[in-house]
Amino acid sequence: MSLNKNKTALHSQAVVWLSIAAFSSAAANRICDPMLPSLVNHFHVTAKEASLVISLFSVAYGFCQIIYGPLGDRVGKYRLIGIMTLLSTIGSLGAAITDTMNGLYLFRLLAGATAAGIIPLSMAWIGDTIAYEDRQATLARFLAGQVLGVIGGQFIGGLFTDQLGYQYAFYFMALCYLSIGIGVYWQSVSNATTHHTPQHHSAHLGIIKQTGMVLTTPWARVVLFTVFTEGVLVFGPLAFIPSYLHHEAGLSLTQGGMVMMSFGVGGFSYTFFARYFVGLLGEVGLSFVGGGLLGLGWLLLAIVSGWWIAIPSSYLLGMGYYMIHNTMQTNATQMTPKVRGTAVSLFASLFFLGQSLGVILSAQWLAHWHENSLFLLVAVAIPLLGFVFGYLIQQHQRALKKIS
Repeated sequence: MSLNKNKTALHSQAVVWLSIAAFSSAAANRICDPMLPSLVNHFHVTAKEASLVISLFSVAYGFCQIIYGPLGDRVGKYRLIGIMTLLSTIGSLGAAITDTMNGLYLFRLLAGATAAGIIPLSMAWIGDTIAYEDRQATLARFLAGQVLGVIGGQFIGGLFTDQLGYQYAFYFMALCYLSIGIGVYWQSVSNATTHHTPQHHSAHLGIIKQTGMVLTTPWARVVLFTVFTEGVLVFGPLAFIPSYLHHEAGLSLTQGGMVMMSFGVGGFSYTFFARYFVGLLGEVGLSFVGGGLLGLGWLLLAIVSGWWIAIPSSYLLGMGYYMIHNTMQTNATQMTPKVRGTAVSLFASLFFLGQSLGVILSAQWLAHWHENSLFLLVAVAIPLLGFVFGYLIQQHQRALKKIS
C-alpha cells in the first residue's frame, strides 16, 4: 500500500470513529422523546415540565459551542472530541441515578454541555481535512452515525422505559459514551491524520474576535439564521410525535419509538445515496426537494388518521430533513474557513437553541391546541424555508462565480 493510500485509509478510519461518536451524541439527544409520558407519571409533572429534559439538553448544547469552537481551533479538534465523549458519561450516569425531577434537569443540562463538543467539532475537522468538492459526500457518510443515533435514541428510550424503567436507558447511554470515548481518544493519540496542526494565525485570536469574523460575513449570517429556524420548525414538533402516538393511538412507548425509527431510516436512505443525490440535484435542488418532503411528511401526519401514517410520514421527514440539513452543514464548513471550528460551532449552537425554542413553543401550543394543528402549521412553514434557502444559495453561487 502506498503512503498516500495508507493516509487515506487512516483518515477514513478516523471519520468512522467520529461517526460512531456522533451516534452516541444523537442518541442522547433523542432518547427522552418516547419517555415523556413515563416521566409525567413518575414525577407527577405536566407534559410541558417533562419536556424540559429535552430543551435543557439543547440549551446547554447550544451555549457551550461558544467554548468548543475556539478551543478546538487552538488545541486540536479530534483530541477534544475524544475528551468530551468520555466526559459525556457523567451526565448520562447522573440522569440514571438521580431520583428527583430537578436532578434530572441538572444532569440533562450537563449531558448537553458535554455532548456539544462532539458533532460540530467533527464537522469542522472534516472541513479542515477534506476538499470542498468532496465534503458533502464525506459529511453525508459521517451523518450515517448521527442518523443511526436518532433511530437508536428513539428506540432505546422507548424500549428501556417500557421494560425496565427510564433509568436504564441512561445507564445504557453512559456505557456507550465510555466505550466509544476510549476509542476516539485512542485515535487522537495513535492516528497521525488526527494530530493537530494550526494552519491559520486566526486560530490564536480571542473568542470574541473569532466569533466576530463569522458574524460579519453576510453569507454566514444567512446560514446561521436558516439553521436556527430549521431547528425550531423540525425538532420542536418532532419531539411530541411519540407522545401523540401514545395518547391518541394507544401505542406503547416502545412501539412509538419503533415507529419513529422510520425518521432515521429516511435519513439513512439519504446518506446511502448522498453522492447520487448531490450530483443529481445540487445544493439548490436538495434544499427545494428536502423542504418539499418535510412539508409532505407533516401534512400527511396532520390530515390522515391512524397510527400507521406516522411510518411513511416520519420516513419522508427524515429524508427531507437530512437533504436540507446536509446542505446547510456543507455551507457551514465553508462560511469562514480561517476559523472553521468557531463557525461550525456557532452553526450548531443556533441549531440546538432553535431546537430548544421549538420544543418550548410546541409544548406551549399543545397546552391549548391539538397536535394536528401544529403539524399543519409546520407543513406550510418548512417548504417555504427550503425554497428561500435554495434561492439564496443560487444567488450566492452566482456571486462567487462573478468574483472568480
